[in-house]
Amino acid sequence: MDKRIVIIPTYNEIENIESIINAVFLLKKTFDVLIVDDNSPDGTANKVIELQAQFSDSLFIEVREKKSGLGTAYVHGFKWALANKYDYIFEMDADFSHNPKDLVHLYQACVDGADMSIGSRYSKGVNVVNWPLSRVLLSYFASVYVRLITGMKIADATAGFVCYKRNVLEVINLDRVKFIGYAFQIEMKYRAFVKKVNIVEVPIIFTDRTKGQSKMSGSIIKEAVFGVILLRIKKIFNTL
Repeated sequence: MDKRIVIIPTYNEIENIESIINAVFLLKKTFDVLIVDDNSPDGTANKVIELQAQFSDSLFIEVREKKSGLGTAYVHGFKWALANKYDYIFEMDADFSHNPKDLVHLYQACVDGADMSIGSRYSKGVNVVNWPLSRVLLSYFASVYVRLITGMKIADATAGFVCYKRNVLEVINLDRVKFIGYAFQIEMKYRAFVKKVNIVEVPIIFTDRTKGQSKMSGSIIKEAVFGVILLRIKKIFNTL
């Protein structure tokens, strides 16, 4: 039987962490969970360690020394998952903006032939709940901008709800992944696109968090805007 793991990066997610872990383990399909915590001062890691007594064979945690960015947290998790022989490796947020039930749909898309499936907010209209219009427009037109610069035919290039077959992460040189904010999500998709892997978008409904604080910032947006151009330049000069 194939091995599946959901990687959830956390920083100060004490209000969500127990609920999101339980939601994954209540699914009919079996998914392990790896929490990559950046030494949250609110006790997120301690709560996960407490829950490991209940889920000793399926809940894992890696605690890093300090807050070091979304991208490095996922790369840390990817390397851990590959080392532990997982076949399907998922990215998911801790705050329920991604519905854990959609993990099954992302998994099925890969079983049906995709190498990488994306939980897409924009592949069939705009499916975002509880975001202000300004943020919806920023996110939507960010994906339009990414398509224009990179040539990728992906409707939701900044999506953070993804399933990878292990072979995708094996062909991407994870040590060369540079971006640490939401530009990381664009970079991973572009690196997969360049490797000509089969990418499929699965429509989802994205619901903004109701608990905890968003990690979005101006510096993250700036990294994404200029990062896309840098990725394209690197591809042109064969230095990606």
